[in-house]
Amino acid sequence: MNKEKINLVWLKRDLRLHDNEAISKAIKNGKRFLIFYAFEKILIHDPHYNIRHWNFIKESLVDINTELKKHKTKILSAASDVIGLCNQIQNFYTVQTIYSHQETGILTTYTRDKEFKRYCRNNNINWIENVNNGVQRGIQHRENWYDEWEKYMNEKLEVFNPLDDQLINIEDIKKIENISNPASLETSSNIKFQKGGRSLGYRYLNSFFKERHKDYMYNISKPTQSRTSCSRLSPYLAWGNLSVREVFQIGRKEKNKKNAKHIGAFLSRLRWQAHFIQKFEMEHVMEKASVNKGYHKLKKSISKKYQDAWINGKTGFPLVDACMRCLKETGYLNFRMRALTVSFFTHILWQPWQDATTHLSQMFLDFEPGIHFPQLQMQAGETGINNLRIYNPIKNGKEHDEDAVFIKKWVPELKNLDTHFAHEPYLMTPLEQQMYNFTLGKDYPNPIVDLRKTRKKASDILWNLKKNSEVRKENKRILLKHTLSNRDILLSDNVKV
Repeated sequence: MNKEKINLVWLKRDLRLHDNEAISKAIKNGKRFLIFYAFEKILIHDPHYNIRHWNFIKESLVDINTELKKHKTKILSAASDVIGLCNQIQNFYTVQTIYSHQETGILTTYTRDKEFKRYCRNNNINWIENVNNGVQRGIQHRENWYDEWEKYMNEKLEVFNPLDDQLINIEDIKKIENISNPASLETSSNIKFQKGGRSLGYRYLNSFFKERHKDYMYNISKPTQSRTSCSRLSPYLAWGNLSVREVFQIGRKEKNKKNAKHIGAFLSRLRWQAHFIQKFEMEHVMEKASVNKGYHKLKKSISKKYQDAWINGKTGFPLVDACMRCLKETGYLNFRMRALTVSFFTHILWQPWQDATTHLSQMFLDFEPGIHFPQLQMQAGETGINNLRIYNPIKNGKEHDEDAVFIKKWVPELKNLDTHFAHEPYLMTPLEQQMYNFTLGKDYPNPIVDLRKTRKKASDILWNLKKNSEVRKENKRILLKHTLSNRDILLSDNVKV
């Protein structure tokens, strides 16, 4: 008996039905098709990922399944590697074409995709990958890149409108599940994390453009106010609940109606988001090593004591500690606080940025490899082309958390201190500590390093290294390959939306 010939759609970081080119192509092909998501061991056990990511993904799949009910189908979700799952599907069907997007991911996913391409070739399966959010694979330079990205952003959105009975029905999916390892979509609840799914993503989008954007530029650097004034769309973009294109088009329409300055600033960050992901796509070595080879000679002594204090929010620097604790509990920090925590780790504690990668990727709910690694290197001052920024955590605290509201919320040991002591508890005299019933070194740690000395050390070393001939040579190469204009590197500070 001949098996029915069908197509597959492989969801990865595009967890949506709408404006999903892979799904749209499957619909236009006309054949019956099945949509699947594989919870792969290589990613579940990868140190960059955390249970918060898998919960978000599961919530996103549940949201998709809710919409698919009216089509009498669902996502085939399996705890399996992608090749094994495709083999199990082929026990029931002959797979002709598999549609997916090109994933700009970590080396693990890139290696998996190369193996999957060989699998498809050996099994006479046509694997069609589409461009994801305007990021192009295989280009060697950025000439005309922005024009191409703009063109992509202005294309008509793909509509999810399958033919009647074109999607493999639930009963047939259950037959595949009987021989596979279906994944449970139950999640552990945590009300402090944003929940996954397009439905919630759209609620954030609508509330931002309707009201919350009004103070976007004023509050973007403030750790407390930014939690409301920023769009909070980054996890929905990172995991593909929303496409960048639809957010861009909706934002552009809103910009023409009101508050053009604030919405325009937000839209510019969508461009810079794509810019950094494109950079990582073209230089995947950035996952492990500095893009500027001149910085490979920079050696730093690893201190587990310093790193543990940073991870656990016990460095003795209140704003840094508040940021690290908040990130652990909620999965979110605004851009400036992310930059500050990385600068503190790499400059003040003088630790290699590579040692911060996995902890931060696990904590960021919106972990996006194409943003993560280029930004780590930029904030560490190891690109050579960007301005060197060594953030002063005390100065930033006083400027952006003036009343220490953020600090006192996330470092409750300091909540009963006056504001100036909440910013600098180490300035308290023994008598003042007694008055506040507070003991420095017991209730809250002393600073683990001398801020003035360590900032000067980092500044001296990194500024001298910028003059190195190999660093300068690499600067020219990077600029020729990645910049769109001479002023681009001055505009690329803030990419979290």
